[in-house]
Amino acid sequence: MLTKAKYQEVQMRTLELFNQAGIILSESEQAAIEVADFGLGQIDTQGLQLITYINNNHYCAKELVLFPNQTCPEHKHPPINNSAGKTETFRCRFGKVYLYVEGEATANIKAIVPEASKEYYTVFHEIELNPGDQYTIPPNTLHWFQASEEGAIVSEFSTTSRDEHDIFTDLNIKRISEIK
Repeated sequence: MLTKAKYQEVQMRTLELFNQAGIILSESEQAAIEVADFGLGQIDTQGLQLITYINNNHYCAKELVLFPNQTCPEHKHPPINNSAGKTETFRCRFGKVYLYVEGEATANIKAIVPEASKEYYTVFHEIELNPGDQYTIPPNTLHWFQASEEGAIVSEFSTTSRDEHDIFTDLNIKRISEIK
């Protein structure tokens, strides 16, 4: 659970990273920056900051912001009703991000698996994304990602996003942040 003061502090840090990357947000977008701490109370190691530009019944566009070495925990986007699940394309805009998906494990991964949740990270096929690189994650595919030491910004283009239905390997995770 995040305090309102901590939530606002993280929003400001996020805005600073956007400014550093030269990504301009409107005032309403700045106010709508979402902070996802996943209910773990470890925002600096396991968390994600994002802004959703659009999310409708056809497509979604977001910016995902990761602070230095911050990790978005392992999860997948399952089938919902008649949908196969979310297909998402990540395009790195700033920094470097290490993306891990199902497949043959990379021998010496570059990310640092968060110690407190090590048992919940199970896929280790590494894709390194630098500015201009992109990768498409198929629906219902386990994945997680981590920024390098400078942080990262990733544009996400996807089918409709239904974050509340994401399945995390760590069942303690709450996708929607609680603020006290």
